[in-house]
Amino acid sequence: METQSILIKNTTILSSEVRKGSVLIEDDKIVDITRNNSNNSADEIIDGDGKFLIPGLVNTHTHLSMSLMRGLADDLPLDVWLNHHIWPVEAHLEGEHCYAGALLSALEMIKSGTTTCNDMYFFMDDVARAVDESGIRGLLCHGMIDLFDEEKRKAEYKETLRIIEKCHNTADGRIQVALGPHTPYTCSPELLNWVRKKADEKGLRIHIHVSETEKEVEDSLNDRLKRPFEYLEDIKFLGPDVTAAHSVWLSGAEIALIKDKNVKISHNPLSNMKLASGISPVSDLLANGVCVSLGTDGAASNNNLDLFQEMKTSSLLQKVRKLDPTVLPAGKVLEMATINGATALGMEKEIGSIEVGKKVDLVLVDMKAPHLTPYRNPVSHLVYSAEGSDVNTVICNGQILMREREVLVLDEVEVMEIAESAAEDLLSRN
Repeated sequence: METQSILIKNTTILSSEVRKGSVLIEDDKIVDITRNNSNNSADEIIDGDGKFLIPGLVNTHTHLSMSLMRGLADDLPLDVWLNHHIWPVEAHLEGEHCYAGALLSALEMIKSGTTTCNDMYFFMDDVARAVDESGIRGLLCHGMIDLFDEEKRKAEYKETLRIIEKCHNTADGRIQVALGPHTPYTCSPELLNWVRKKADEKGLRIHIHVSETEKEVEDSLNDRLKRPFEYLEDIKFLGPDVTAAHSVWLSGAEIALIKDKNVKISHNPLSNMKLASGISPVSDLLANGVCVSLGTDGAASNNNLDLFQEMKTSSLLQKVRKLDPTVLPAGKVLEMATINGATALGMEKEIGSIEVGKKVDLVLVDMKAPHLTPYRNPVSHLVYSAEGSDVNTVICNGQILMREREVLVLDEVEVMEIAESAAEDLLSRN
């Protein structure tokens, strides 16, 4: 098959340093990064003048299909939100609902510069179909909940194995499958032990919610006399292949444990704020050498999937928490959204930075806007001033998904119509 080449020229590149230059792409790999802008021999040339080239953003905690529940139950605490609103609706979910919601979320992520997501939900083969069609990269897992019931547990094992068999390493390698126990309080120790064993056997990653609320920690102390991370360590669950979402309520001992076991953390500031779950001690985690990445959670508790908002919010939250304006500077936050995200998903050798030999997951941000003027500090502007709507061009795995704000892989109007219809159908069943 003939090699396809793309040249992104005359742009500002975020590589090991911020510099002007060009990036040459062949198929799905970066083959050259140069200060020379005179090469015009590529099959396709993208003029990056006035734009900032960054790695595709990595969203390490999503529930893509929950976009259908956007605005469904706002301004409620997590336990009420889940038990009385979200779970009753989810009881009526079918595969086509999950496909429609995932397609809508993929469109939203493309338009705001996210090229990779770490998704946990249901009917994940239908989610995989949407991810495949959109051209983005996804680490997908079936959300396992057994509520300490043996029959439910067996069903969760069966569904998880089905998704692994059907979806793992598909879509030219863009789709991988992980193991997704929901939380320590909705999963039995038997289920968690099974997950740990399967992860070791099959070399799969683990995606789990841990210590999202103060109540979760209090219940764990009452039921097990241990905090959630201490309990997970007690059953030998923790390891470098675990990405723990939220991790808001942590003790110093737990932070040391997370570091010791090389657990990866997905920080979801906007969802945690909206549900009043609390503020994760992100600056403490980073100071201890923990890999902290960024996630949006689902659109039902955020209510969007814009990682630019998460970047700014995460930095400002830590400054307020510590009453220190030097905490979590712009460059560190950008790392959380890119290379830290890639590391959290075990993809740091392929994506997350602009380097020769890496996969082509790249985003051009248009810096010609009033809120980004004067254009003197692109990294600062990107974190504190830019919006998802400033994303101009998106490439994933060497395929141009959006160019000059025009999405090439999906019909925007059709996707929104499909999602609107699916949401109406789903809510009418409740």
